[in-house]
Amino acid sequence: MNTYTAKQVAEVLQQDDPQMNLRTVRYYTQIGLIPPLELVGNKRVYTDKHLHYFRAALTLAKSGETLAAVQEKLKALPVQEVVKIGESLHLYQSKPWIGNETYKIGDDVIISVSPRISAELRTSVIDTVTRMLKGETSR
Repeated sequence: MNTYTAKQVAEVLQQDDPQMNLRTVRYYTQIGLIPPLELVGNKRVYTDKHLHYFRAALTLAKSGETLAAVQEKLKALPVQEVVKIGESLHLYQSKPWIGNETYKIGDDVIISVSPRISAELRTSVIDTVTRMLKGETSR
């Protein structure tokens, strides 16, 4: 089991989100957004499990959830689901999306396409997704 201090957690999380800092780590801990710290010897420490909760909290917050809603959602989920949410944090980072072309295919579907793919492939992807949404399975 890996253990971390609050400062180490902040440093690890800053790689995922540069706005994450020690004050935020302590605040999220204080308000109970993450599970209670583990006791190792006579010290309270963070573990990899806590990192998963922090990443999930960041993901949900970036998706527009309030901290209260994030807290309720995370309390109700098993750790495996928390890990899955945290793994999608990169989807909410703006840097990878800057420069991409965005296409609204339907009310619930938006596609972000890198300018590095060919115009032919871009058109094919958009057409395929559009057909799928309409329920068409063949050309």
